[in-house]
Amino acid sequence: MKMREEQDSLGKKEVPRESYYGIQTARALENFPVTGLRAHPVFIRAYVLIKKAAALTHEKLGGLDAESARAIVAAADEVLAGKHADQFVVDVIQAGAGTSFNMNVNEVLANRALEILGEERGRYDRLSPNDHVNRSQSTNDTFPTAMHLAALLLLEELTPVLEALVAAFEQKAQEFSEIIKSGRTHLQDAVPVTLGQEFAAYGGGLRKATERVELCRPSLLELAIGGSATGTGLNAPSGYREEIVRQLAALTALAVTSPSDLREAMQSRAAITALSAALRGLCVELTRVANDFRLLSSGPRTGLAEIRLPAVQPGSSIMPGKVNPVMAECLNMVCFQVMGNDTVVALASQAGQLELNVMMPVMIHNLLQSMEMLKNFLPVFTERCVMGITADPDRCRRYFEGSVGLATILNTHIGYLAAAELAKESEASGVSVRDLILQRGLLTSEQLERILDPARITGRGPAD
Repeated sequence: MKMREEQDSLGKKEVPRESYYGIQTARALENFPVTGLRAHPVFIRAYVLIKKAAALTHEKLGGLDAESARAIVAAADEVLAGKHADQFVVDVIQAGAGTSFNMNVNEVLANRALEILGEERGRYDRLSPNDHVNRSQSTNDTFPTAMHLAALLLLEELTPVLEALVAAFEQKAQEFSEIIKSGRTHLQDAVPVTLGQEFAAYGGGLRKATERVELCRPSLLELAIGGSATGTGLNAPSGYREEIVRQLAALTALAVTSPSDLREAMQSRAAITALSAALRGLCVELTRVANDFRLLSSGPRTGLAEIRLPAVQPGSSIMPGKVNPVMAECLNMVCFQVMGNDTVVALASQAGQLELNVMMPVMIHNLLQSMEMLKNFLPVFTERCVMGITADPDRCRRYFEGSVGLATILNTHIGYLAAAELAKESEASGVSVRDLILQRGLLTSEQLERILDPARITGRGPAD
């Protein structure tokens, strides 16, 4: 491999001649061979947008000559168009605060800008990663800014996915609205509900969880950019902070703002922590629903089998004809990973000290991984699971009519103790509560039909 020599404050080092990254990235490759994973594409995009905005800002304020600024912008535009993705090579677990990744971005843009200017890569006396691409910036303010921008950009893709999932549950709630079934509490027979009511409740819980995710957006719109090293704005010219925020708003179409206190914006990662926690809460709801799907579809002969999940693939390599609830199982695993990621984010967030949280790289890696998994899988789960669910109305009704939960409905008609005795006798004899009532002449068939009217006993009709 042909090499070129570069120099930083620690000395000289050879880097591959054809690479756009430089000496500090090369050191990071040696120092942090941790996961083999590289930054999420949306995080690279967010960081490059910051560098583009900074160049445009400095061109306007006179901090960079127009030729250098335009070369940096052109290099940034190439990356934003999908080029040079293989040059962002720093591991997601790296130097504290993300200095290695910031320099990776600075070096790639600087070397490509040098080529655009007709210079050789590594000619940093003409255009420097630090003095030009990183002008008026620090890792300490660019990294948290990129975290917020990346989260917002990915949230733009995740939100419609969540809304589509909620809509699918609402549609199923309407479809199943007339299917009466036995309710269950403690996994034991309880008073009846409709299958539609169960699905409406699933949709309602997920809608609220989605709203809690959306509540994180305003805090994410506050950007730490302009704070420089410790939130004081040192080495940034007058007007820089305001102008770069305006540039980022124009480039992203996001209503980003500058916070009232840049020190707080650099010390605290509360906005990222809140979003991660909201995703954890969403996954708690999703896991609960997935577990119910697996239970309600269990069987088909020896389980509940009140619903049928779409058969998307054979379920066994040894048992012919077996079909498993694989979409719900996969959703469980996605949710478990998101919950684990949130634990990492919370631990990293509380590890901030004094003017900076240096654990930001692991925070954004885990957060974006959570968002990416949900964004990718939930549309498939919606289409290939929820939308294709069918019900077995006859089985649901048989469970309802044979349930000892019917005794509860009769409390106000024959008394609690008498109803309890009927429930026990039904359980012991296998004779339904309904048949025992008629055998004993406690109620007429007409009275029983009125009392057990499905709309009334599931809260959808008059109480009397």
